[in-house]
Amino acid sequence: MHPPHVLVIGAGLGGLSAAASLAAGGLEVEVFEKNDRIGGKLNLLEQDGFSLDLGPSILILPHIFRRVFERAGRRMEDYVHLQELQPQWRCFWEDGTRLDLHPDVARMEAELATLPGATRGWWSFLEYSRELYRFCDRAYLQPGADTFREVLAGHTLGEVVHGSDPLRTMASGIARYVEEPHLRDMLGFFIKYVGSSCYDAPALMNLLPFSQLGYGLWYVTGGMYNLARAYDRLLGELGVRVHLGSEVVRIRTEGPRATGIELADGRFVAADYVVSNMEVVPAHRHLLGEPEDRVRRLEKRLEPAASGLVLHLGVDRIYPQLQHHNFFFSRNLEAFLAAIHRRKELPEDPTIYLVCPTVTNPDLAPSGHSVLKILPHIPSIQDPPFSASDYQALEARVLDKLERMGLEDLKSHVVTRHVLLPEDLERMYRSNRGAIYGVVSHRTQNFAFKGPKRSRRYPNLYFVGGSVNPGGGTPMVTLCGQNVADRILGDVASGRAAHPSSGA
Repeated sequence: MHPPHVLVIGAGLGGLSAAASLAAGGLEVEVFEKNDRIGGKLNLLEQDGFSLDLGPSILILPHIFRRVFERAGRRMEDYVHLQELQPQWRCFWEDGTRLDLHPDVARMEAELATLPGATRGWWSFLEYSRELYRFCDRAYLQPGADTFREVLAGHTLGEVVHGSDPLRTMASGIARYVEEPHLRDMLGFFIKYVGSSCYDAPALMNLLPFSQLGYGLWYVTGGMYNLARAYDRLLGELGVRVHLGSEVVRIRTEGPRATGIELADGRFVAADYVVSNMEVVPAHRHLLGEPEDRVRRLEKRLEPAASGLVLHLGVDRIYPQLQHHNFFFSRNLEAFLAAIHRRKELPEDPTIYLVCPTVTNPDLAPSGHSVLKILPHIPSIQDPPFSASDYQALEARVLDKLERMGLEDLKSHVVTRHVLLPEDLERMYRSNRGAIYGVVSHRTQNFAFKGPKRSRRYPNLYFVGGSVNPGGGTPMVTLCGQNVADRILGDVASGRAAHPSSGA
C-alpha cells in the first residue's frame, strides 16, 4: 500500500522539521517554497564581501534541533556544528553600567558584584525560572498541548498554578525576587525571543532565562544558514522532494477535508495531508479564502507579535567592547515596550539588540572589518502604515544612540548596508503584518497560547510556525514541526488517514 502523501507549504524551520520527521516516519513528503532557497526567516545575504545572516543569530535548546536528526537515525553533529557562546549577553546602559551574562556561577557572581545596587534574589529567581521551564516542558511543550484543558491533563489545578504563576505578569514575577534595576531590565528583556512585553506577558515567560542559562546559547559554526543547509541535506537523504520557486496560492478543500494545493502556475497537487508553514492568519485569508470578517476575528485573537527594523551593516573597523550578543538598553524599558505594544508607535528611545557575529567568526567579513546586525523592535504593520521617512528617522535615532553609547563614529565606518522593514518581512515570508515572532504573548489575551496545530474545519490540515503553539523562536517552531508530525503519524497508525480520491 502506498504511504500517505503529505504536502508542506513553506520551507521555514517549522516546515522543514515537520517534513523531515514525517519522512523519517515513512510518509511521502513534498515541500513547496515560494523563495529560491529553504530556511524561511533563516536566510542569508552575501554582499560586498560580507556574509549576513538575515534572520536568527543564535539558538537555544539545541536538543530540540538534535531530535530532528535522531528521528531519522542520524547524528546532528555529522551535518552541522554548534559553538557555545560565553558570555551569553553583554548589556550596556546609558548610565555607563555594563554587565555580562554568564551561565558559570563564579563568573556571574563576579559580574553581580560590579552592580551599584543590591543583587540579592538573583539565584532564587533562577530557581523559580527553572521550575517554570520544567513544568512547561512537561505539561505543554513535549505533549504538544494546544489548550489549557490539554495542559491540565495529568496535572492537578494546584500543580498548574504552582508551575505557571498565573496571577502575575513576567515583570511582576521578576520583581518578586530582584530589586536591582539593571538586572530587572536584563531579565525582562528575555521576552525579546517572542517579540512581546514583559509588562503584559504572563509570568510563565520567566522560563526563558533558564532555557538559555540551563542549556546554553549557541551559534552555528560558519554562519546560521548552515543549519538550513544541514536540513536540506537531511531531506535529500530521506527522499523529500523540495520545490523551490513554487508559490502555493490555494489550499483546495472539499467538504471537511483539504484535498491538495494549487500553485501559482495553475498546477494542482493532491494530498492526504497538508501542512502549512504560512502563518495562520495569512493562510486563512490567502490560501483558504475565508471571509474577511472571520479572518479579522482570528487576527484579533492571534495578535501579531513585534516586528523590527532589521539593519545589517558591514563596517571597516572592529569595536572591541562588543561581544557576539549585545543589548543597548533604553533609559526606561517599560516606556519603550509600552510604545511598541500598547500605543503601536515607533520608539523614541529603543532598546537595541546588536549581534556582532564576527567576534566568533571573523571570516564573515574582510580582514579588520565587522558585521553588525542591529535590531530594535517595532510594531507590526499598522493601519495606516508608517512612512519611509518614519523608518529613516528611527534608523537615525538608533545609530545616534549606539554612537553615544560607545560605538564611536559608527556611521562613518559603514561600507555596506542592508535593511529589512516589516513590509519586506510580510512580502518575503508572508508573515502576518510583517511580525517577526508570530503571535504576541499576553497574560489576559491568550496566556501565551497561540493557534492550534490542527485546523478545526479540516482535520487533515495542520499548521506549523510562530503563530502556532508553542510559538515563535527557532526551537519552538522546530518543536512544533515535530509535534505536528507526531499527530499525523498517529492518525496514520490509527487508520484515520484517507486519500482525497476516496471521497472521505
